[in-house]
Amino acid sequence: MNQNVTHPHAAPPAPRRIEARPSDVGGIVLRRALPHRALRTVGAWCFVDHAGPAHFPPGQGMHVGPHPHIGLQTFTWMIEGALLHRDSLGSEQLIRAGQVNLMTAGRGIAHSEDQVGDGGALHAAQMWIALPDAERNRAPAFEHHAELPVVEGDGVSVTVLVGEALGRRSPVQVFSPLVGLDLVAQREATVSLPLDPAFEHAALVLRQRATVAGEALEPGALLDLGPGASAVEIHLAADAQLLLLGGAPFGPPPLLWWNFVARTQDELEQALADWNGGSERFGEVPGAGSPRLVAPSLAGLRLKSGG
Repeated sequence: MNQNVTHPHAAPPAPRRIEARPSDVGGIVLRRALPHRALRTVGAWCFVDHAGPAHFPPGQGMHVGPHPHIGLQTFTWMIEGALLHRDSLGSEQLIRAGQVNLMTAGRGIAHSEDQVGDGGALHAAQMWIALPDAERNRAPAFEHHAELPVVEGDGVSVTVLVGEALGRRSPVQVFSPLVGLDLVAQREATVSLPLDPAFEHAALVLRQRATVAGEALEPGALLDLGPGASAVEIHLAADAQLLLLGGAPFGPPPLLWWNFVARTQDELEQALADWNGGSERFGEVPGAGSPRLVAPSLAGLRLKSGG
């Protein structure tokens, strides 16, 4: 993996640490790294949540009732445990560790998520990908990927979640130039990964510790690498796990409110009214075991780009 790619480009900016916002949601620690007032997007990646690790006692677990989305793709990467996804297209899909669920909301979809089993462990990363203007009103869709390309070497396994890297391409369909890599160290190891200098990049530790571009990281902080770098050196502690996300600059950040990604406040207001009013736009989620969520009102707020 010690590959080098050189491109003429301005010197990359100094790495910048972005502290995630921690919260407790239903007994699981949630760290929200994007969006942040200092960093709205990394390419088309507009939302990054790191959920867990958590361990629920018997009879308990994470259950999220039906809720809607527009203008985005939800990307769920399971690290430990299992979730059952249901949506208004009629999809019912179990996702286990090492697998990806990708839901394309487009003009509107609803889904629910339920932890499987009687208690147990849960650890996941969920990211949102903002759809570009030409695709954001497309028909909703869902896909599940039980296997993704993995590159082994230098004591590190690299799973290509999105895009192309290290000679392998992910089958996950996205609509913007993106890359997503998951690195897991079998032992303490250092790797140098080639980067596209036209892409913005960021790194997020999911387990243990890592040093990225000279910056020490633990779970709870995202490192913004910006654009311009043709490679990055990553040192991983034994059993460490890290996400590297990147993409072509997206342009003006979209508006985010609750579960919606839009370009104008009018779009958000309409989506809120449609969901809370029971419009057929989002449909019903067959088999959902938890109550339907209610969308919070904007209550006269005027959002700035990025939510």
